[in-house]
Amino acid sequence: MKSSVAPMKHSSGHDRRESHNSYHRNSSPEDRYAEQERSPRDRDYSDYSRSDYERSRRGYSYDDSVESRSRDREKRRERERDVDRKRSRKSPSPGRRSPERAVTQSSTQEEPSMKKKKDEQDPLLTRTGGAYIPPAKLRMMQEQITDKNSLAYQRMSWEALKKSINGLINKVNISNISIIIQELLQENIVRGRGLLSRSVLQAQSASPIFTHVYAALVAIINSKFPQIGELILKRLILNFRKGYRRNDKQLCLTASKFVAHLINQNVAHEVLCLEMLTLLLERPTDDSVEVAIGFLKECGLKLTQVSPRGINAIFERLRNILHESEIDKRVQYMIEVMFAVRKDGFKDHPVILEGLDLVEEDDQFTHMLPLEDDYNPEDVLNVFKMDPNFMENEEKYKAIKKEILDEGDSDSNTDQEAGSSEDEEEEEEEEEGEEEEGGQKVTIHDKTEINLVSFRRTIYLAIQSSLDFEECAHKLLKMEFAESQTKELCNMILDCCAQQRTYEKFFGLLAGRFCMLKKEYMESFESIFKEQYDTIHRLETNKLRNVAKMFAHLLYTDSLPWSVLECIKLSEETTTSSSRIFVKIFFQELCEYMGLPKLNARLKDE
Repeated sequence: MKSSVAPMKHSSGHDRRESHNSYHRNSSPEDRYAEQERSPRDRDYSDYSRSDYERSRRGYSYDDSVESRSRDREKRRERERDVDRKRSRKSPSPGRRSPERAVTQSSTQEEPSMKKKKDEQDPLLTRTGGAYIPPAKLRMMQEQITDKNSLAYQRMSWEALKKSINGLINKVNISNISIIIQELLQENIVRGRGLLSRSVLQAQSASPIFTHVYAALVAIINSKFPQIGELILKRLILNFRKGYRRNDKQLCLTASKFVAHLINQNVAHEVLCLEMLTLLLERPTDDSVEVAIGFLKECGLKLTQVSPRGINAIFERLRNILHESEIDKRVQYMIEVMFAVRKDGFKDHPVILEGLDLVEEDDQFTHMLPLEDDYNPEDVLNVFKMDPNFMENEEKYKAIKKEILDEGDSDSNTDQEAGSSEDEEEEEEEEEGEEEEGGQKVTIHDKTEINLVSFRRTIYLAIQSSLDFEECAHKLLKMEFAESQTKELCNMILDCCAQQRTYEKFFGLLAGRFCMLKKEYMESFESIFKEQYDTIHRLETNKLRNVAKMFAHLLYTDSLPWSVLECIKLSEETTTSSSRIFVKIFFQELCEYMGLPKLNARLKDE
């Protein structure tokens, strides 16, 4: 038994050595290097296997040798696995490397195509307008496009319009404002009204010291295109409200300063100014009082002229704030300075600076925009939008531009001609006077009614800018108009009343005050009552209601004699549906004022 086991032992050891030598011969240099680089742990395993081998040679039992062999195999497999792992880390297989190479090759192929795509993309069709294009190249690109209604051509013209408007707005000052206006009108500012509004507001907020110049510019544009002036004013009001909500003092200061100068230029109504001041001083803080004082300095003189009661109320509020002493000392000092400025008559803050009073009062359009209304800033006008009727709209604007610029040229020519021919006319008149001393005088009748229109406008503005009927009556009486215009004044008061959405007692009290002052006013209102009743079918329901309520007020207060009712004859033939509605509203209002028994007694009084 021993003899048989011993050869087995020797043969197994011999075979193991042979296999080990053959492994070394067949293994590559990389494998040998990996074998040398084995960790100390692997070397321990090999030492352990050698000790097993020596033990087996020394005659250990067969079972021990079998176990040691199985252990050797497991360890060898583990070593081989470790070598494979290390080899795979150092040099990845061709199968693994190929996808990466493919990706890099494909990416290098894709890069030129992407660059080509980027180069092909039109710089004008990007969101922000793309890179800078020199004007000469832009003109050349526009000439190459034959279809002028195409998106590319419209986009190019939009970019050119934006650059032109921005450049002109940034260049404007007192000396060149008339030239800038002419250049600005050459551009289609109806299409670019959003751009123009944004440019003006941005330029003013960047340099508030030139606010009076921008206000004069807006006033001139507003006289020709009132919708542009209205859009700028709306955005300005929204900016002020935004600044007030966010406690942004700088935004409130710039916006209020611009509003003040627009009020001075008669673009905005003074009611907006009073509303803003009331809001700022309602709950006074250091910042709100500071903004209010800055605002008041700019438009205080204008307010003094058009609404003395309103500015008195504002200064009374400032006096109360000063007495309460709840604000900072610095702001209290500012209020004291403001009172001193008012005492001096705002001499350092004129309404309009010299050289900027460029719009005739008759040409100006005043916008009555309250502070608290909901306004649409129309931000969509700031961005490019495809216009299907592009060329048609361009032609329309060319016609408008030609008309405006021809008017301006003719006005300037007439001024020059008038200045040069004044002496000649005077000489001719003197000669004619000498020749026609014994002749008759020629009287000229103006049938264009320019004076009447101007008179009605003056009355309307006086009525709208008054806080109560007494102030309004005082303003109208100070005008000292001719007696022939007495009836026209009464007609204007009635027309203003009829235009309101609902009846306002202000007009009844105002008409009653005039009736009490002079008999001529009372007789005028009597004749107007008869005329209105005869032509009542021409009025809308709302106007009809306001007129009926105003005359009911005049009869109730005995401002008019009740004998005016003799023109009303109630029968089917003598009345119309409108006159019946008028009579119904008229007597309902009288009944509300007097009560039914008194009204009945008054009607039956002989």
